[in-house]
Amino acid sequence: MKILLTVLGVIIGFEVAAQTLVKGKVLDEKGEAIPGANISIDGTYDGASSDINGEFSFQTSEEGEQTISASFVGYKTYTQSVKLSGALLQLSITLREEINQLDAVVISAGAFTAGEEKRRTILKAVDIASTAGATADIAGALNTLPGTQKVGESGRLFVRGGDGNETRTFIDGLMVLNAYNPTAPNTPSRGRFLPFMFKGTSFSTGGYSAEYGQALSSALVLNSKDKSELNQTDFGILSVGGDVAHTHAWDHASLAGKIQYTNIRPYFGLINQRMDWIKPPVSIEGSSAFRQETGESGIVKFYGNFNHTNYSLYQHDIAEPAQKFSFDLTNNYGYGNVAFLQALNEKWSARGGVSYNYNHNDLLIDGSPVDEIEKGLHAKTVFENTVSDRVELKFGLEHILVDYEASRVDSTLGRQVQQYQDPITSGFVEAELYASKKLVARTGVRGEYSQRLGDAFVDPRISVAYKPFQQGQFSFAYGRFRQTPQSIYVRAESNLRPETAEHFILNYQLVNDKRTFRTELYYKRYSDLVKFVNGNPNNLTNSGRGYAKGFEFFWRDNATFKNLDYWISYSYLDTERDYLDYPVASTPSFASTHNFSVVGKRYVSAIKSQLGVTYSVSSPRTYHNPNMEGFNNSRTPCYQDLSMNISYLPKPFLIIHASVTNVLGRDNVFGYEYSSTPDVNGIFAGRPIKLPATRFLFLGVFITLSKNKSINQLPNL
Repeated sequence: MKILLTVLGVIIGFEVAAQTLVKGKVLDEKGEAIPGANISIDGTYDGASSDINGEFSFQTSEEGEQTISASFVGYKTYTQSVKLSGALLQLSITLREEINQLDAVVISAGAFTAGEEKRRTILKAVDIASTAGATADIAGALNTLPGTQKVGESGRLFVRGGDGNETRTFIDGLMVLNAYNPTAPNTPSRGRFLPFMFKGTSFSTGGYSAEYGQALSSALVLNSKDKSELNQTDFGILSVGGDVAHTHAWDHASLAGKIQYTNIRPYFGLINQRMDWIKPPVSIEGSSAFRQETGESGIVKFYGNFNHTNYSLYQHDIAEPAQKFSFDLTNNYGYGNVAFLQALNEKWSARGGVSYNYNHNDLLIDGSPVDEIEKGLHAKTVFENTVSDRVELKFGLEHILVDYEASRVDSTLGRQVQQYQDPITSGFVEAELYASKKLVARTGVRGEYSQRLGDAFVDPRISVAYKPFQQGQFSFAYGRFRQTPQSIYVRAESNLRPETAEHFILNYQLVNDKRTFRTELYYKRYSDLVKFVNGNPNNLTNSGRGYAKGFEFFWRDNATFKNLDYWISYSYLDTERDYLDYPVASTPSFASTHNFSVVGKRYVSAIKSQLGVTYSVSSPRTYHNPNMEGFNNSRTPCYQDLSMNISYLPKPFLIIHASVTNVLGRDNVFGYEYSSTPDVNGIFAGRPIKLPATRFLFLGVFITLSKNKSINQLPNL
């Protein structure tokens, strides 16, 4: 018995001797205590929870090298290797916040995004197609957002005091040249690409990523769809033509194609036009897309688009309208790209591709031929790395080559040619740093080398966002951006440097329960703008300057009222420029101080229809009247437009769509043009710049044949 007691005593003594006391405190990164954290030794039941002061203690009989873990909801799990030897082990544990991409603050200054839910959806393809007045044109719908100007005679995106050439379009990160279809003078153009081609649309009015270059004011980034999942055939019977499209899907690939024929001549025969057409526009265009999945996490995309358009008309002299000359245009356009995305491992991914642009304008101006060809090549590779849950790194290289040639035949001098090549090699690096769920910063730099100029440029960009509330956040962005001047200027002066703009943006955004509130202040400073010397367009410098500043407001709500989605936008703009032939700094003729839009869409189940209404109003724009003293000395009337549409869905596979722009028939004036010489009384004759017709009516019937069709999906209008 004594022997047994002795043995038990030895065993108990060994057990007591082997016990290690583990004590410590759990804190967050600010040094504040975290109560309720779980602390344990991996692979055992030994552990404890921290108290109200963050303190904990427990005993363990484990020995040697062990791993201690500490965890708490919302924080990253903490691990530490320790050696247990029976001596007191004192720990100080600091838990770091775990950054959840869905909850964390995001960079938003200057950007409207769609397609990435974590970036808060603003406009999707169906939004663009169903916006009244836009007639399914991407630029038309985006012109209802703050930061844009209503330049009705152009139809392009004019952003924050910038002209229509300062917005650059990218498809899957690859640059697009000549993104708009050709049109007659003072006639709004349309984008070449349909919204339903893309799964996401990102429209940045400033402060965008260092990845995007050669864009002075705005970047329109279109992300094409991935592999289709079902076979589908679509037919469209339009008041201005027709189209047919087909998509075929396999297990890991899909192929889609579309052909569209547009003939506006019958429509113009029914609706009176102000223009003296010889042959109204006729076009045929096609597009195709092939998608191939590669492995478990990769995809290769091929996309191509072509367009052939021709028209002719008479242009009449301003002072003597009976005098006229003919203007005939044939345009051939092609765009193609191949893009890839591939995850290399859990942390690294690669993407990139190559795009090719071809645009040929064959003109006859009163019988004299003018030829213009622009070709562009863009190659790009980007690598992305998730360094940790707090650091994301992105860097890449790209090469852009623009090859331009214009020629004309002069009766005296014969054929004259102007041409240039502009190779640009660029690189960028950008890091997104999550300090916490409430604070994130993106900092980057972009470098460009112009072979044409033999010079290099470096542009910094930074964005910071702070989220003090559950939904609301503040953002600030700064960046320097540059863009090669338009081809018509570079062909005349090959040493022109890139035009430059600096963006300063302060933003507040609140997203909650399908509601978005957004307000933004900005200041933009222009330098190195193209300037005519003594008004001579053949003697050019980079001495132009300018600024733009303003305030914007946006509200979208699709939760308050059943089946109603609406948004309200307002922009205030103060801008002046001293560029081109301006004798003094002045507000450019395309800029209006106030722009206001209301867009509403409601699905009425009783009549199986979606109704859309858009009302837009803009304050007067400046124009120069040579019969008055000063420069840009006159103002147009204010611009107003009420547009409506209806989509009737009697069957899941059938949609009947009708739309009308400017329902009230307001005869908007966008400026005046004047003769170059005065009459015998010293008066310059002038005429107003108006649209060819006060209204545009559209009717389409769309039929879809597929195994699955949602009545909530609108067609490729």
